[in-house]
Amino acid sequence: MNSSTIELAKRSQFRRRSLVLIATLLIAPAAASAHPPVSVVIDSRGAVFYSDLVHVWRIAPNGTKSIAVRDVHTHELYLDSADNLYGEHLWYEGEATNKWGHRVWRRAADGRMSVVLPATEGFLKNYSFVRDRAGSMYWAERGTATEIRRRSPDGRISVHSRGPFTDVGWIVSALDGTVYLIDSGALKRITPNGFSTTLSRSIAARSVRKSNAGAHHSVMGLWLDRRGNVYVAVFGAAVVNRITPRGEVTTVVRSRAPWAPTGGAFASNGDLWLMETTITNKVRVRRITPSGESQTF
Repeated sequence: MNSSTIELAKRSQFRRRSLVLIATLLIAPAAASAHPPVSVVIDSRGAVFYSDLVHVWRIAPNGTKSIAVRDVHTHELYLDSADNLYGEHLWYEGEATNKWGHRVWRRAADGRMSVVLPATEGFLKNYSFVRDRAGSMYWAERGTATEIRRRSPDGRISVHSRGPFTDVGWIVSALDGTVYLIDSGALKRITPNGFSTTLSRSIAARSVRKSNAGAHHSVMGLWLDRRGNVYVAVFGAAVVNRITPRGEVTTVVRSRAPWAPTGGAFASNGDLWLMETTITNKVRVRRITPSGESQTF
């Protein structure tokens, strides 16, 4: 077989693979529209927790992987200062009733489970997994006008910011109560006194292989580093962007097909634990060292 024949064979193989990928994107819109998990949290001992929408998994500091919480469909996690882990179990009863239900659970540092909010019909209200150091929680209250609400540790609920906001996505809070959120593809910052500014506009993007990601899900999880930089999982473009406090945007990680980022967190040693999913909601995490070495779990 001469070099020309080999080259033609390679091109034919590439075209076949491309057609298979396009077909997958066309026949799987339902899988793409079901949004994936977005949280990675790390406890004081260096154990990593994340959800694959079936269980919550724990990766020990030595790399051992085990199930931390079984049979819970949860998209977000919260870890408090005492290493207590919080999450939701969300379920759909089916077309017969067309009803959703939820409960909130707590896993203590010693592994004991308890119920925070009992099984309730519908979706969570006046409760979230976005917290600051004092324990205040933040969420988007949608109505005629969207507001960011704040619930203090004593249970009082107040309007934290009125923006204005149009289509609020995922939210994260710094320890001091500075809130960051995605709003119609822009990254916005809300100061502890409720003043809202735009850090970066139009950070949402879609690549060819993620073109079926809806506009609302093009950008997924947010997380912070110790320098006040915000990291955005741009699912639609399969990249992670870093936005500085001055609004400067840099792409710092690229995911390889068929994976795209949905969340992450930094360990105390600077390692990035990155969550990635596929259009069929398969989930994995990668540990990326400051030098760029990567290990998949």
